[in-house]
Amino acid sequence: MLILCLDSVSNIHTTQEEETSKHHREKQQEEAIALRQTLPASLQKSLELASEKGASAWLTTLPLEEHGFSLHKQAFRDALCVRYGWEPTRLPSHCMCGAQFTTTHAFSCAKGAFPSIRHDRIRDMTAQLLSEVCPNVEVEPPLQPLTGETFRHRTANVEDNTRLDVKAQGFWGSNRQCAYFDVRVFNPHAPTNCNQTIAASYRRHENEKRREYEKRVVEVEHGSFTPIVMSSTGGWGPSAMIMYKRLASLIATKHAAPYSATMRMIRCKIAFSLIDSTVMCLRGARSSSHKPMKALDLIDTPVDLVVNEGRF
Repeated sequence: MLILCLDSVSNIHTTQEEETSKHHREKQQEEAIALRQTLPASLQKSLELASEKGASAWLTTLPLEEHGFSLHKQAFRDALCVRYGWEPTRLPSHCMCGAQFTTTHAFSCAKGAFPSIRHDRIRDMTAQLLSEVCPNVEVEPPLQPLTGETFRHRTANVEDNTRLDVKAQGFWGSNRQCAYFDVRVFNPHAPTNCNQTIAASYRRHENEKRREYEKRVVEVEHGSFTPIVMSSTGGWGPSAMIMYKRLASLIATKHAAPYSATMRMIRCKIAFSLIDSTVMCLRGARSSSHKPMKALDLIDTPVDLVVNEGRF
């Protein structure tokens, strides 16, 4: 009887503690929302982007150079400035294209091909990860020429030399079906995106990709199409989230590694790639050509070792 009474008292205390903790969290959330509403719109946008899942992976990982998780001091300072909407120091006044040099302009200016390099790094990294678990992985696979097929959307791509970013066979389960992926990394502070919520931007960019390619891939190639949309600050769109979760599951099964650790490793690899590209947009020499990036080797170290050493 005494034991039952003690258990009842313990349960009452536990319930009270949970209710107090829940009330405290709700109060903190209300205060945070009220405080955020008093901030300038640009800072509110920066906080929204910094709060995205995966956007802080580069900031919470030990700086281990052997795993590609290191930044020199200027890159780290620039990354912090971009994260919180501050103006980096010692930037040029004008871009080589003639426009005034701002962070927003730097992330979108085609001079020097930095947006293309940013895109290509994510494409190549995705292809390298897919090659771990899928056969017939190809970068920039050509689509079959059309022979009179028509599609409902005006923006559907009907060119004969059309290519997507990555193809992998058997990714979604069918051993015969090929999965096609197309990457887009957008600048959330660009004029076309800054007045939208980040969720609306992801939705718009994904829909644009689907209208352009999905029907053609499904009806002509008999494959599946997945748009991989990311923000330059490290966030992922819904379709990219589903795709990389599936990829992490397949890699974890192959290497007998925990799924959660594998997913964290992929997030961290992509986050550092985007941060490197962001710094390159700010500090890189804007010439008309660039050297091709060397081949990636992402799973050269056991997943558990990378996660334990990086503590992410």
